[in-house]
Amino acid sequence: MHELYEVIHRRRDVRGQFTGEPIPDDTLDRILTAAHAAPSVGLSQPWDFVVIRDPALKTAFHQHVRAERDVFAATLDGDAATRFARIKIDGVLESSLSIVVTYDPSRGGPAVLGRHAIADAGLYSVCLAIQNLWLAATAEQLGVGWVSFYREDFLRGLLGIPSHVRPVAWLCLGPVTHLERVPDLERHGWRRRGPLSRVVHDDRWSSGRECE
Repeated sequence: MHELYEVIHRRRDVRGQFTGEPIPDDTLDRILTAAHAAPSVGLSQPWDFVVIRDPALKTAFHQHVRAERDVFAATLDGDAATRFARIKIDGVLESSLSIVVTYDPSRGGPAVLGRHAIADAGLYSVCLAIQNLWLAATAEQLGVGWVSFYREDFLRGLLGIPSHVRPVAWLCLGPVTHLERVPDLERHGWRRRGPLSRVVHDDRWSSGRECE
């Protein structure tokens, strides 16, 4: 039990510590098996995992990410711009491989048990698979970085993903020199992690707590 909690708290969104060393096939298989074991609404298992090793694909995606990063950077000024400039995005090129996790809303259909009232329940299921993958990778002493500076239509076209399937995450994966004790966004002064007490409510929503 202690080891599970240790992995949860050791997990980091890695950007700059990848070594580029290869991942053994059996290790990758264990990680993907853990992701595939995630719970899903109606047992629909609406995810797919696109394993990306092709340098040309990684380079094309990295160029797109840099362009989108510049778009966001242009909205910042002053201290925010300075803090953001320190945050790396080069894990796309430096990691051993990448995994794109997708969501197929048609999987398990047409009637998906448990999704009739909450349309996003399938998307939540994919996020659970991503979390399983991330924790399994951490337990394997690997790092994971979630890249979010991209347009879904670009990634869909780059990888030939069908139009009805949504790309949810581009994950960089590989051995790392170390995992930082403090998350990058805290280390670079972007934001600080808030206390648990601020987000726990008893029975009803507690007004004003978010302003503490």
